[in-house]
Amino acid sequence: MSTFVITCGGTGGHLAPGVALARRLISKGHTCYLVISEKKIDARLVEKYPDLHFVKVPGVGFSFKPWKMIPCLFQQLRSFIFSLSFLRGIKPDLIVGFGGFVTVGMVFAGFTLGYRIVLHEANRRPGKAILLLSGFASRIYLPEGIVLKGIPPQTVRHFGYPVREEVCRMPKEEARRKLGLNPYGKVLLVFGGSQGADVLTQWVQDHFEILGKEGVSVYCITGLRDKVPQSIEVTNDKGEVIARASFVPFSDDIAAVLSAADLAVSRAGAGSIAEFIRCTLPSILVPYPHATNHHQEANATFLEQQGGAIVVDESKLDTLLNEVHDALFSDWLLDRFRSNLDRLDRHNSLKLIVKDLQRLAKREDGLAQRKQKVT
Repeated sequence: MSTFVITCGGTGGHLAPGVALARRLISKGHTCYLVISEKKIDARLVEKYPDLHFVKVPGVGFSFKPWKMIPCLFQQLRSFIFSLSFLRGIKPDLIVGFGGFVTVGMVFAGFTLGYRIVLHEANRRPGKAILLLSGFASRIYLPEGIVLKGIPPQTVRHFGYPVREEVCRMPKEEARRKLGLNPYGKVLLVFGGSQGADVLTQWVQDHFEILGKEGVSVYCITGLRDKVPQSIEVTNDKGEVIARASFVPFSDDIAAVLSAADLAVSRAGAGSIAEFIRCTLPSILVPYPHATNHHQEANATFLEQQGGAIVVDESKLDTLLNEVHDALFSDWLLDRFRSNLDRLDRHNSLKLIVKDLQRLAKREDGLAQRKQKVT
């Protein structure tokens, strides 16, 4: 059996596929170490998987601003030194990087020591880390239709985002019961990604009275900055609750959250979109306008072109209420979205990636054995 190092910390969009990959590889008998950051979002999700082996490395996000670049370089140097010692100790067969600042030091150290590198890019515009490290990789997984200049075609496989196996659609009534939501009526999910989105949370607070009077309940995931769950209720003339807006910092049961909703309003991270596709949840995407290289805009545009979502620019949030109303109360449109999303979920990316990684690791084992015989 093989040993894999999976660098996946920093954001939920990197950590979730790393967890999915590790659990699948472990089920096949392999050993996995997941390299994560010291950020709060990593610590929170790690609590759900006590059976996995996590390793924290120092580091901060990249920045070209002079006053931030020096701390970034210092932390990357610390990460590189830590990674050299760590890799010498465990001697992995492959290093798999999902991007972000956590990946850089580990990949540089792995390449320096002669280990094979595999990279995964989930977004339709590759991030800084993947672009920087792509020349060191033996294999790069990219979204369908995306190419990297200067990378040999035989290095690339167009495999999608490996969604955790527990993220799958369940019956709506069961999902709402688990979350304490009304089993009847419409439910809108508002989701800003792993970090939350203040602008979307504020939009719910500003517009829930209108939505609530139409019988629409809202489940809003605010991000870990808001530590205490809260709720707002709308009542009828008799004082009966007809709708509730629930504000929660984080959810450990994303399958129930996605299955309970009729429609999502969300940022456009690759992970969120992959999970919407897996659970066939129609969405209105509001791309984060400051995302690196506008990758969320590219992600959202692609899904809209495939007929699985509507895109609303953050500068036009005044139109969002009408878009939500038009989509949420059109069963025909929601069914059309679901049909298109189901069509997009034609490949199991997790199985494809695991199969390819096992093949690469086996090839590496064979090379090592031949070298030993020669020496």
